[in-house]
Parts: sequence; C-alpha cells; structure tokens
Amino acid sequence: MNQPYFIVVLAHSLHGRIRRFHVDQKVVLAVLGLAVLGAFTLFGMASSYLRMAWKVANYNNLRQETEFLRARYQKLLNESNQTTEQMASLQTFAHEVSVAYGIQKSPPTGLPSVNADERLLPTFSETLDQYNMLKSAQLTTSSRAVNRRWMVNTKPAIWPLAGRLLSHFGRREDPFSGHQAFHAGVDLSAAIGTPVRATADGIVTMAAYSGAYGKLIVVDHGNSLSTYYAHLSRIDMIPGQEVRMGQTIGATGATGRVTSPHLHYEVRIGGSPVNPYPYLARSAMTPGATGRDFGF
Repeated sequence: MNQPYFIVVLAHSLHGRIRRFHVDQKVVLAVLGLAVLGAFTLFGMASSYLRMAWKVANYNNLRQETEFLRARYQKLLNESNQTTEQMASLQTFAHEVSVAYGIQKSPPTGLPSVNADERLLPTFSETLDQYNMLKSAQLTTSSRAVNRRWMVNTKPAIWPLAGRLLSHFGRREDPFSGHQAFHAGVDLSAAIGTPVRATADGIVTMAAYSGAYGKLIVVDHGNSLSTYYAHLSRIDMIPGQEVRMGQTIGATGATGRVTSPHLHYEVRIGGSPVNPYPYLARSAMTPGATGRDFGF
C-alpha cells in the first residue's frame, strides 16, 4: 500500500532540467510540528525576557526611592542630633546663668529619660540582693546631704578604670542602627568584674537598674556636677552613701543596651552631658593604662 507523500519539483532556469523529490507526509508534519514548537519556545523566551526587564526596571526605581528616603532620614537624624546638642548647650548655659544670678541654688537630681531596652531585666535574685542591701543600710540621703564639708575633690580628676577607649563623646555611628547618633559619654573597654572607681568625692543619688543604661550608679559632686557609671555587673553603693575619689563603687559588666562588656562613663553639668575628657586630660592615667588607651 502506497504511503501519502508530497512531490517537490525543482527546475533549473538555464538547463531546463526538472528534478522531483518525494517527501513523506509524516516528515512534513514533523517539520511543521517542530516549527510550531520553536515558535512557542521563542515566544516564551521573549515574554520571559520582557518580564525580567520589567522587574529590573521596577527594582531600580525602588532602589532609587530607598536611597532617597535613606538620605532624607540621615539628614533629619543629623538635624535632630544638632538640635539635641544645641539644647544641651542651652540648658548648661541657662543653668550657669541661673546659678550666677542666684535663681537656682540646688542642682537637679532627676535622671534623664533614655530609650530603654527592656530585653535585659534584673533577675529575682538580683532584686532580692538589692533589697537586702537597702534594708541593712543605715545611711539616708538627707543626713549625708546636710553637711558636705568633707567633699574636697569635687571635680573628676582620675579615670574610673584602666581600659581602652571604645567610643568617644559626641556624634558616632550607633552600633545597633548603623546611623549617626549622639553619644553622651565615653566607653572604656574592660573585662567583666573590673573594679570601677569614683572619679571625685560625692554622694550617690542613684544605684539601680535603669533601662538601656543597665546597672547604673550616679554620683552627685555638688555645684550641679554629677558622673554616671553604666552597664555595671555589680553595684557596691546605695543611694545616699558618700564616696571618696578613687573608691571602688562597682564592677564593669554588660547589662542594658550593649554589644560587649565595657563601662559607659558620663559627666553632666545641670543634667546636660558634657565631654569628660577636659576633666580627665589633666589627670594621671590609672595604673596599667597607657597614653594610647585613652586617645581621643
């Protein structure tokens, strides 16, 4: 039985010869099928390329918008930091003027609010130890604050510990957000448990856990001057207790909002943070420290 086929005729224009080719119908159908399949394949590839090009264009637009928003956020953050610094300077100046004219005589003792990180909280045993220490103490804030004639060295004049400087005072890159932020003190690196010393004579006004500061000790030195010792692992003082320059008041740790063990040290005038380095630049380095450890 003969199979259906197609005849392809080729004629030469010069010689006039005619050639016939018999092409099986199955072959023609196979070629047509391959052609249709190839057309669909090319159409799919073209559509995929167009979709990819559209996604890339959208991604580029989103990236440009993100960069614009990031630059705008950084600008607003810088303006906020500048405003904070100006407010701190104005508060210090206003307090100095009020003291000079006799308008204000007693220094403020309130602790400024901070952006507290509540992920780390004191345990029950730590709270119980703190309660027992307060219960057994016989000192009160009022009795210590009446007579301060024993306070001789009322300006910070020594380093709180021997350690390497991690962060300086002023604007820096925040280790959590990665953006520029105002740093109210200096960070000194030290192993957990390193003794922390009071940098001047004074009276402890706070010795407790305080949010992002972790375990915090605040010492009032009179004349609106106070020092802060934060991220402690141990607190050896209670509110109202008097301390002398060089006396151990606690130990370094990693409580609060920290990335590694260190001491956060602040000097405040009228509740506003100031650079502690001018107070400590004139002092001798603590034992075991080198000049490079405290380079600003």
